[in-house]
Amino acid sequence: MYTNVELKKHARNIRRNIIKMVHHAKSGHPGGSLSCADILTWLFFNEMDIDQNNVATINRDRFVLSKGHASPALYAVLSERGFLDESELMTFREINSRLQGHPNMNEVAGVDMSTGSLGQGLSAAVGMALANRLDQNDHRIYCLVGDGEAEEGQIWEAAMAAGHYHLDQLCAIIDFNGLQIDGDVREVMNPLPFDEKFAAFGWNVTTCDGHDFDSIQQALALAKQTKGKPTAIIATTIKGKGVSYMENNAAWHGSAPNDELCQQALEELEGE
Repeated sequence: MYTNVELKKHARNIRRNIIKMVHHAKSGHPGGSLSCADILTWLFFNEMDIDQNNVATINRDRFVLSKGHASPALYAVLSERGFLDESELMTFREINSRLQGHPNMNEVAGVDMSTGSLGQGLSAAVGMALANRLDQNDHRIYCLVGDGEAEEGQIWEAAMAAGHYHLDQLCAIIDFNGLQIDGDVREVMNPLPFDEKFAAFGWNVTTCDGHDFDSIQQALALAKQTKGKPTAIIATTIKGKGVSYMENNAAWHGSAPNDELCQQALEELEGE
């Protein structure tokens, strides 16, 4: 078990690599990648039983990045965990690179589902959880869903199926940073209230501060203890977390910083 001090160091490195990747590619999605960095840090370092020996198998907990445009966060955490060489991160979005703009499960060990078409990842996670039940595989399935992504109808079809089949091995985490590419999620197409909607589909629902490791740990512990229901964790986060000019700014949903702003971001994160 990594300490919070160690986790903060890893999360800082992950955020710095997110900025470097998007800057180098001159494209990508930094805002939503930065908002979920702490959640992914906890999952890959302290929660999931993933290591070098089982990463290429299904005999472990698995993670689905339903909001596939946040691939820089996933690649950065896989690198920090030792599954990717850090130098490869700078090939992000290049022609013939394994690190595509949206993750490809056929290219990178540790990417458990190819995602990018919003709304589909949770359905895939439901399928994984059903398959685990049939195989008598006790490992858990974690799925990160964007709050803007939750405007997709398929999210709620998947939620209905998961509740119907009582998939208690499934845990969905909603990255609730409040912003999507066009602005405030409440104004674009309000998907709230998340808690009441998931509960209506038969889910156990809890909340956490998506930037506080103790809060994340408590929410995931509750999910593990819950039997007969899948769990939805509503994780309150900040879009662009850690970079002052990106925080709570929808303009940085899918924009790359120039050289000057990249340097500022890296300096801010170094001093975090």
